[in-house]
Amino acid sequence: MTGYWLVAASALALAPAAHAQDIAVKGEEIHTMAGPVIRDGVVVIDDGRIVAVGPATTTPIPEGFTVVEAKVVTPGLVDARTVVGLAGYLNQPHDQDQLDESAPLQPQLRAIDAYNPQEALVAWLRGFGVTTIHTGHGPGALISGQTMIAKTVGNTADAAVIVEQAMVAANLGPSALAESGKAPGTRAKQMAMLRQALISAKQSDAAKPASGKKDGDKTDADTPPGLETKVMRDVLAGKLPLLVTALRAQDIMSALRLKQEFGIDLVLDGAAEAYLLTDAIKAAGVKVILHPPMMRQYGEFENASFTTGAVLRQAGIPFAYQSSYESYVPKTRVVLFEAAVAAANGLSWNDALASVTIDAARIIGVGDRVGSLEIGKDGDVALFDGDPFEYTSHAVGVVIDGKILSAAPQ
Repeated sequence: MTGYWLVAASALALAPAAHAQDIAVKGEEIHTMAGPVIRDGVVVIDDGRIVAVGPATTTPIPEGFTVVEAKVVTPGLVDARTVVGLAGYLNQPHDQDQLDESAPLQPQLRAIDAYNPQEALVAWLRGFGVTTIHTGHGPGALISGQTMIAKTVGNTADAAVIVEQAMVAANLGPSALAESGKAPGTRAKQMAMLRQALISAKQSDAAKPASGKKDGDKTDADTPPGLETKVMRDVLAGKLPLLVTALRAQDIMSALRLKQEFGIDLVLDGAAEAYLLTDAIKAAGVKVILHPPMMRQYGEFENASFTTGAVLRQAGIPFAYQSSYESYVPKTRVVLFEAAVAAANGLSWNDALASVTIDAARIIGVGDRVGSLEIGKDGDVALFDGDPFEYTSHAVGVVIDGKILSAAPQ
């Protein structure tokens, strides 16, 4: 049996990945996340897309297709919030682009302009079955910039990206307070500055040319809006969700008030004390990208709990897990491990897997493409030699957009 899995892993390691292939992935267990587990199943991928999923006995493999096998097959994992690709593993100034501290409000900063698809951490995450990441600017500023969604493959940012502008990343609480008398110096100032940015964008959008304007006359409405204003207009219009990192209950409530005041699409990030506010979060219709369960429990995370995912699930609040931001090496966590801990602390096995596959994909807005093994979706598959949540198991490889890729060294 051991030799069998070595053969499967070797096939993945040696297979070319230059272009989409015609692939059939066979598994003793296939967790599609769109229905029951398929025993002795197969996923057929043609030209980068899934064209068939089902039991091997009733799902024919076309002649000439490359066949790879694994004990357990899942959708490619989705990391719902990270800074990988902007923050690098060396932890040196030249590979730390996740935060610009020159101003507190910088919604115009685009993640794609700083993303490095060849950063070693991208391949490292892929080695654990992660095929899609929602990455971008991290905590440390009131509005630190934008996020993007990318596949963990590709030599350029343009080749990797699937959503160039995903969300606008804002931060509440101590991590986004300025020092030396600069703004924002308090939580109240944080909220006032966020409100002002939204009000200014609304007023700019509502400005109209004065009646009776003569040729050559100019009004404020004729002046093209700045990049900051354009982005905040998109937030107000619901084109870009505002991703608010809020850990304490008081900051979570401030974020919910902002949503109510402006009618924006709000996604809570971190939400360490969300278990105290389940009724308010559910009533607001807000989705949560929850902190990693194993996040160090100090500072704003001192009241974090391993069981928060189970509490949110029971309350009917959509949530996903993330690798988040790590200030020290190796600069990222692994959502596979975080979901495994949640599965040992009140969350069902299937819900834990959903939190890093289909639920994560839906929350970041790409559930129509990734997160489950269904006909028409991207050919993104993770292959394991055992139960993915067991520490003795390994990701033996992945398929991304119909390309077979070996697992990175672990």
